[in-house]
Amino acid sequence: MSSLVKVDELEAVVIIDNEVDCMSWIAPDTVDVSGRFPDLCLNNAVNQKVGGQNVKVIPMEAMSCGAHGLSVLVTATKDGVKHSVLFDTGPEEEAWERNAVEMISEAKKASNSSSSAVIVDLHSDRPEFRGFMVAHPVAMPADPTFDEIRAVGGAVFKSSGPHTVLDDKFLISGNIPWSAAYETGLQNGIRISDLAKGWEKDEEMADERFLMCNLKGKGIVMFTGCSHRGVVNASRSAVEQLSSEVPLHAVLGGYHLVASSQAQVEETVKDLKTPDPKVLLPGHCSGWRVKYEIEKQMPGRLVPCTAGSKIKF
Repeated sequence: MSSLVKVDELEAVVIIDNEVDCMSWIAPDTVDVSGRFPDLCLNNAVNQKVGGQNVKVIPMEAMSCGAHGLSVLVTATKDGVKHSVLFDTGPEEEAWERNAVEMISEAKKASNSSSSAVIVDLHSDRPEFRGFMVAHPVAMPADPTFDEIRAVGGAVFKSSGPHTVLDDKFLISGNIPWSAAYETGLQNGIRISDLAKGWEKDEEMADERFLMCNLKGKGIVMFTGCSHRGVVNASRSAVEQLSSEVPLHAVLGGYHLVASSQAQVEETVKDLKTPDPKVLLPGHCSGWRVKYEIEKQMPGRLVPCTAGSKIKF
């Protein structure tokens, strides 16, 4: 049994996602979402003099912008004490900084923290480069190295196994076991772990992890980056972390189905029905077809996961 504790409150701010949608309807009895268009109208409108009248004008720059990737600021509260984890950052700096400045400031105020010290929790087998084989190797932009993170004041913590952090409010997974036959990793994935050796095949992406919390009265809320190892595999693993004694309440993040066959999309949603999550928030690499399939097979449980959304579970 994990040492993960139950938290009283859980909030997530989506800093980066491929999509921006501050207007779509939110299904009742799922989550509370702010940072939407009505909130901008009420809270961000500024006075502007037009002729002899004061006019409330919505500053469109207050809306978050979309970018490829996912970055979620997760804040858990227990007994009045808040802790926050930044789950991924997305691969593009300008969009993250544009969206995050106000959000990070709010999080620090909420936790009464002014410290600039950041613990960076990374898999010990993280590669130098990650990419795809498309006739020839194509790399994603390199992440900062361990030494580069330390050089700017980050405290690097390496782990390949499941562990809890921040007073046991959050669990970071280890290896996500294979269980669903159709979830087999990232096709044509490659990596460089040693510059001297060059590119190596990496379709399994064994260093991929998820983040989860146990929300009092509701159950497991799981955050997944891109689900290269499969959103069903990750969901099953999350439930097993707590000995299958706590229900799966919500899954937020990339479901990695944007390029999958229709048959796999349908099978994925069918298998997600087994743990019976009450809220599904597919974002980033999920694609529109899985959203349609969720609404068809599990009506009333789909919630948009889009940049700028402030979600209270």
